[in-house]
Amino acid sequence: MRRTPAWLGWALCLCASLAVSAQDQPEDDAGILDLIRDDGTRHESRAEPAAPFLRCNKAAWRVPGKYLVILRQGTHESHVQRTVRRLRAQAARRGCLLEILRTYSGFVHGFLAKMSSDVLDLAVKLPHVDYIEEDSSIFAQSVPWNLQRLLQPHGGTSQNGTYRPPNDGAMAEVFLMDGGVQSSHREVEGRVLITDFNDVPEEDGVRVHRQTNQCDSHGTHTAGVVGGLDSGVARGAAVNLVRVLNCQGKGAVSGALAGLEYIRATLSARPVDAAIVLLPFTGGFSRSLNTACRDMVANGAVVVAAAGNYRDDACLYSPASEPEVITVGAVNSADQLMSQGAGGTNFGRCVDLFAPGDDIVSASSDCSTCFTSRSGTSQAAAHAAGIAAVILSSNQNLSPVQVLHVMLHHSLSNTINLLPLPETHYLKTPNLVAAMPPANQSNEELLCRSVWSEESGSTNTDRAISRCRQGEEMMGCSSYTPDGVHVGETITMKSQQMECVALNSQGGKGVYAVARCCIVGGLQCQVHASPEPGQDAECVDPQHHLTACTSRSTPKTLSKSRAHGSDLRRCAVKDGVTSHAVCCHAPALQCRLLEHTSSDNEQIKVFCPSGWTLTDCSAGSQDSSILGPVAKGNSCHVHNATGAKRAAVIAVCCRTRPPEQPATTPH
Repeated sequence: MRRTPAWLGWALCLCASLAVSAQDQPEDDAGILDLIRDDGTRHESRAEPAAPFLRCNKAAWRVPGKYLVILRQGTHESHVQRTVRRLRAQAARRGCLLEILRTYSGFVHGFLAKMSSDVLDLAVKLPHVDYIEEDSSIFAQSVPWNLQRLLQPHGGTSQNGTYRPPNDGAMAEVFLMDGGVQSSHREVEGRVLITDFNDVPEEDGVRVHRQTNQCDSHGTHTAGVVGGLDSGVARGAAVNLVRVLNCQGKGAVSGALAGLEYIRATLSARPVDAAIVLLPFTGGFSRSLNTACRDMVANGAVVVAAAGNYRDDACLYSPASEPEVITVGAVNSADQLMSQGAGGTNFGRCVDLFAPGDDIVSASSDCSTCFTSRSGTSQAAAHAAGIAAVILSSNQNLSPVQVLHVMLHHSLSNTINLLPLPETHYLKTPNLVAAMPPANQSNEELLCRSVWSEESGSTNTDRAISRCRQGEEMMGCSSYTPDGVHVGETITMKSQQMECVALNSQGGKGVYAVARCCIVGGLQCQVHASPEPGQDAECVDPQHHLTACTSRSTPKTLSKSRAHGSDLRRCAVKDGVTSHAVCCHAPALQCRLLEHTSSDNEQIKVFCPSGWTLTDCSAGSQDSSILGPVAKGNSCHVHNATGAKRAAVIAVCCRTRPPEQPATTPH
């Protein structure tokens, strides 16, 4: 009898042990041996193209050699184990090193691995792999302590003695993903739970001073802003520390993913009435991190993130770029954009609102009674998380998107000077500064916000798409272009959700889609298209109100659809123009028109009156040279191109009226 080679016996033992870790769908020993012995052609090829390989858009923040292997949606945990075994086998056959650092089975299914480029080439060809993302760094978003010393303080007196929020946020729990927290500090003692989660990278450099006060400085200050005894926004909220940043304020996307999975598992085992996840850090754009945050919101948690301190477009960073996250920029004591040296708050369409973030006094880790001043979007995000805790403590039934709308509705508007921003970001950046809502806030108001798309390409077939969040209804859809060249907008349906689609035109340089996304109890919206070009679109159901009109024309026509003033049930169009009528119903919903005609070259702002909410604004000029209109807050902005003729502007204003209140018409 021929003796069994020693390597074969070792392989059989290895395969037997591996099979134990995935007993629900085990592979037989022969299959594993085939993986080790074959010539590499059978399992390294896939019928479809290789999985995409993603890297951080900030080269300096990449972590070479560590990769997130993410499997397709719908895969089972057993697929993760089978993929790991297959990759181990192929790496062993080629003599390449592979180290599996952790697996993920919550928001995403996959694993984190250290591997060479040769093994990476094998991994992108494996079955079930959706994409591979190189790990990258994330950073606490505060100005470093040594730079902070160079800044001139704003001064002012403490308002702690008179701070009286509607409640203390005691019904909410905040999961703070940060560095360490000095739990013995008088500001946070007995208020912060240090969880057993700790996933941080080694500090950079060979001479790292790991004094406790340095390791805990950012987390202690942030925890104090959220719920500190004297410096906190929500002083009754429970804070749970999930450590993902090291002593230098640096972490990794992989650690943040693991931290989010830990929070998810904690909430599954111990559900809470109101959960808030605070992410006071940012990194380069990461599809994995954004996906995990989006799923966290889908599971009912309010997720608040720092916009970033790079004086840049927040859409280039994660988790700030995730639409389901509440992304917070920073302002100073004069309600102006925070600026620190060469940096400053991020901005753009991915920012939802701004909050105090400059020269914020809170707990210092230098001693148990020390305080210090820090600046950054971390501090701004901590303010927003505290406000969210107060809102949820008033009503634990609010969804994450409802919390966002309440925060936006009660924010101070039009106080920030946005003119220093690049022109492409001026209109898209919200002019809102977070403020504490009143104790007697109503949950039956119609609340709306504008959601901008990214800019389309410049060919005549390019388009831009804007969508509302889950739980919102689209009550309006418009388009904007910086050069005035486009053919309008339309509304499409995808997965039973409306999409606002802006259409570029021949010679246009790009266009934006702007959706008007709203919430109120019982709100339902439908869309009705023109039967034929040149025919009006109208609301069919008598219970529905017309809240917006879209216009899609040809380059030769260049005409706008507009709500018809006589009955407010149809969108009037000219020959060659196609329109969509957005028709909405809610209890006691009322809608009215405001119309204004401009002078030549006039820049127009039409405001809905107090108690009414803007759902749509449309405009047209004699030479079709308007650059908008754009809905910002509760006003309709129309920008005429140079030399434009007068324009007619129509704003649709809606509200929900209590049954006992008589109907009125805005003037």
